Formats: sequence, structure tokens, C-alpha cells
Amino acid sequence: MKYAHVYVLFLMLFFHTSCGGQNKTGLPKEKIRFETKDTSTSRWIYTKYAYTDSTGRSLIIQNSFPRGEKYTDPTGHAYVYAVFWTRIINETNNSLGLTIDFPLDSYELPSSPGNYFKILLPSDTMTPDKEPLFNYGLTGLASFLDTGLHKSPSLKRTINPKESSGFYVVTLLIKE
Repeated sequence: MKYAHVYVLFLMLFFHTSCGGQNKTGLPKEKIRFETKDTSTSRWIYTKYAYTDSTGRSLIIQNSFPRGEKYTDPTGHAYVYAVFWTRIINETNNSLGLTIDFPLDSYELPSSPGNYFKILLPSDTMTPDKEPLFNYGLTGLASFLDTGLHKSPSLKRTINPKESSGFYVVTLLIKE
């Protein structure tokens, strides 16, 4: 799906700008190294990135392939949705405070004028055992979309040292 590339690019930009200032370890920026790293054998992972400091400790971000289908809201407006998940693995000795706030606005797809997408963040936690399930195990999606479609998406989590946290991202394609 061509939307996967837009999503991955957006998440990479978001994490690069938002997570860079979280829980600084006192290391100068030039000692932090970015690399693509194979961190899992899961067939559901689309991208994997590791941000490694000079001591070899990493923050790993994994993003899934999209899964989705059609959704019709209570007013009869039809959408196409895609469910993704992101897992952040904190291999460092510091807690990571993660805060994501997306605006309520929709974003126009540069490659497809007149088509917009909206980003939503369900509060459910994604776990590895849900990877093979329909929509990666995200339940109650229609109900979430019915109530969350007009709310600003946000997520706040703390990822403790040597732990991981997974969350869902839902995109809705809106044709104008």
C-alpha cells in the first residue's frame, strides 16, 4: 500500500523530532548513532530503527505493515482505514517519556490531491501475541472510530528501562 510509506515517513519525522529531547543522558549529540538494525524475526515488521548511544545502549522503533478495510461512520460517510502498530523497545538504563499529540486536522496526500488522511491513536496496547490477528488484535475499532473521529488524537506512555511498549495508529482515507 502506498499509504505505508507516508505513515512510516511521518512517524520517522515525528520520533526524530519528539523523542530526541526525552530523558537526555548527558551525552553530546555527536555521540548518538542512528542505524537500521534487524531486531526481530517477525514477518509483520515493516521498518526497524535503532538509536544507539556511545555505550551501546539502544532505543529501537519497530513499525508494522498496514492492515485495513472499509469503515462507514454513523452518518453514512465511507472511509478506508489502515491499522498500524509501533513498538518502542527501551534497552537503555533510563525511562522514556513518550507523548504523541496529533492535530484534529486531516492531511492531504501529496501524491494524490483531493485525498486526505486522518491519524487516530487508540488507547489499546499492542503486544507481540496480537501480530497475527485481524487488525493486529485491535478490538472495538468501529466503536472507537464512531466516538474518536472528531477528537484530537494523543497518547502518553512511560517506557521503563529494559522494557517495551506497543501502540496502535489508525489512518482514515478521506476522499473529498
